[in-house]
Amino acid sequence: MPDLELHKYLPKLPEAALQEFTEWCVVEQSRAAGLEFIPDKTKLENLIPNEYIWQIIDQFMKVKSDPIKAGLVSAMAGQEADSHGLVGSAIMVDFVALYIKYLIPENGRTPEEAKALITEAAIQQYEKLSELADKYNVQF
Repeated sequence: MPDLELHKYLPKLPEAALQEFTEWCVVEQSRAAGLEFIPDKTKLENLIPNEYIWQIIDQFMKVKSDPIKAGLVSAMAGQEADSHGLVGSAIMVDFVALYIKYLIPENGRTPEEAKALITEAAIQQYEKLSELADKYNVQF
């Protein structure tokens, strides 16, 4: 199994790949956590990738179905992302990927089921990141 700690790969990718990955996370993968997020495209038009990433994450973080859970998950994801020592867009992408990954196991009735759902989310994120790495000719 590949190393699923995405923070090791994020700095290697160009901003355009990080933008695509972020959009996939917040629009597609977040559905597994029960969030239906549709970004306001008018606020994303003509932004460079770095600004796009920050804007779409800002929009996404305002969508919270369960504020208590969202707050707890946000704190967990933030603390973990901070410990990875990334900067710029990479830290924001790391944070939002962790946030979504930890929101997903709402259907886990046992700790084992929750852990399996988190692992599956991590695998999906790694696969998407690998797909983008190939697209942008980046080797992990």
